[in-house]
Amino acid sequence: MSKKFTVSIHGEKHLSRHYEVDGSLKKLLYMGLFLILFFLSAIFFVIVYLSESLDVSRNEEYFARSEYEKMKESHNALYESMSQVQTDLLEKEKALEDANIRMNQIEMQMGMKPPLQEPLEKKLENVELTLEQILPMMQYIPNGSPIEYKGITSRYGYRTHPKLKKREFHRGSDMKASMKTPIYATADAVVEFAGYHKRSGLGNLIILIHNYGFKTYFAHLNKVTVKMGDFIKKGDLIGYTGNSGLSSGPHLHYEVRYIQNTLNPYWFIKWTIENYKEIFTKIKRVPWETLVETINPKKTKVSLFDSE
Repeated sequence: MSKKFTVSIHGEKHLSRHYEVDGSLKKLLYMGLFLILFFLSAIFFVIVYLSESLDVSRNEEYFARSEYEKMKESHNALYESMSQVQTDLLEKEKALEDANIRMNQIEMQMGMKPPLQEPLEKKLENVELTLEQILPMMQYIPNGSPIEYKGITSRYGYRTHPKLKKREFHRGSDMKASMKTPIYATADAVVEFAGYHKRSGLGNLIILIHNYGFKTYFAHLNKVTVKMGDFIKKGDLIGYTGNSGLSSGPHLHYEVRYIQNTLNPYWFIKWTIENYKEIFTKIKRVPWETLVETINPKKTKVSLFDSE
């Protein structure tokens, strides 16, 4: 049987040409045709696979975007809730402070607590204490800067909150500081609170209890290095500055309180042995006359209260 076959090509004017093709070439032609069909099929299946993968990716992207929008709405709701809680807390603290002031006034009217008088303040301005008398006061009452002093970014008093955009009373001084600046205790103390304070918006917070009714607050910290109940000496490291809580950037929110009264921390930050008398006239809500005598009962009584 012959392995050859004839290919006829008909042209114009009824002319025909005949070619004899070997059988092996026929196989090659069939194989080529098969390969072309195979590659076309492979390309088709690849296109179908990529199309399905693209649809899956689009579905995943849509799902991820939906989840993101849900998380965003949840975050906004939580932020509004925290803002409302902080506002309520500040209002309650303000009400408590006002009640304390009214109680003081009632006690004064009843003769239970004599008011501070101008002559005694003037006498304190003129008193000269020895170094031995000053040192205990500087050890037990907050003084000096808790961090390397680089200025105040937001002062004590009424302001518009940078995050809440509401006008409110700022109970401390926001001290300029970069992230993780070391913070030191400004007087001997016991740690009353150390950790994340959820309700106030102050973030990582340290509260120190000092002698004679003073407290200091250190807020928005990056890290706390003390725990509740620790005894702290003046100058001890207690934490590092940060941006936790309702904060618009790294800094230290520093407060000084006496009993229930908030005091302007700036004058305590600037208070040193060299200008120890300045605090007596700058801070009016502390009974300095009695306090100084209590710290040095035998050494200051004559100096403070003699008529000379």
